[in-house]
Amino acid sequence: MNAAALDLFLRGGVVSLLVLLAGRLLAEYPRVNAARLGALFAMGSAAYTLCTLAGVHAWAGVRAAPLTGLATANSFVFWLFACSLFDDAFRPRAWHGLVWLALAATGITQGLVLVPGHHAAARPLGLVLDLQPLLWAGLAAWQSMATAAADLVEPRRRLRLFIVAAAAMHSIVTALATLAGPSSTGREQAAGASGNLLDAAGLLTIAGVIAWSLLRVGGGQALFHDPCPPVPAAPPAPESEPAALDPIWVTALERAMRLDRAYRRDGLTIGQLAVDLGLPEYRLRRLINQGLGHRNFNAFLNHYRLAEAKAALADPAQAEVPILTIALDAGFGSLGPFNRAFKADTGLTPGDYRRQALAEPSKSVVAASRISNPA
Repeated sequence: MNAAALDLFLRGGVVSLLVLLAGRLLAEYPRVNAARLGALFAMGSAAYTLCTLAGVHAWAGVRAAPLTGLATANSFVFWLFACSLFDDAFRPRAWHGLVWLALAATGITQGLVLVPGHHAAARPLGLVLDLQPLLWAGLAAWQSMATAAADLVEPRRRLRLFIVAAAAMHSIVTALATLAGPSSTGREQAAGASGNLLDAAGLLTIAGVIAWSLLRVGGGQALFHDPCPPVPAAPPAPESEPAALDPIWVTALERAMRLDRAYRRDGLTIGQLAVDLGLPEYRLRRLINQGLGHRNFNAFLNHYRLAEAKAALADPAQAEVPILTIALDAGFGSLGPFNRAFKADTGLTPGDYRRQALAEPSKSVVAASRISNPA
């Protein structure tokens, strides 16, 4: 089998695997943003795999436009996928869709309209498109590392480093290879053919590991957070270590949070809390995730902080206490994060919540007086 045939064979395997992965994600997690973006990333990767096949543009012509658009914008989709996979609170915005459309349209224009070497704008536009994967790969790597410490889902913690490192490295190598320009000599063409094989083999490896990891996780450790999961008829018993879900440790953790109010401590990390409890950190992560159902340590802390803040805002005796003071007393570092977390939890601003909570007792008094003294 010659190099061209082997390259075609490997790329065919990559495309088949990616299409299968996209279909499974959409079928199993139709409401989950991370799964939708993962499916779009898989389809964009399949498009890139086909677009980089030697001679495909000469054969397909303008019919390759959809593939070109998907491939060009796929690095941006990779960043969105990393954000949604590693941050359960992430939500796609309208401007994300506009950026994706702009990148896809630019890629189509550069590849099919502004033919390189025949238009003055082709070279600078091509340079921008060649470098933009580096930007999105860097942002995806930063997103992964910035949220790693607070992640309580073990399979996701293991997967994040591989996904970001492998895909980011592939984006960097691809961008540098493109910037190097086309080959001219026979030796350079041979090196280019070898590079195509390595590229195809690398894509197949990345796609295989991601597909295996995404489709083989379950048992309370799901990578994707479904806000409305289907209720299984007979849920299987968890296979976690018994010590990780020991009721004694659950009680000790609840005591530390409710009585000792450990969540108030400035800069509390899961490692510090594990030391306080005398529990290995990995067991504490499993306890909070599988025992109490929290996927993120910061969200776990905010659960208690928001409960304290809501009680204080609804207390008539604290009606004159500034909201900032209540937020700081509950453990929030500043007013901005408190306002965002409070609005996400209740749908109200802290001020609106306080007004409604304090107005309810007075309404009850008025209603009671009307019943006892009818007009």
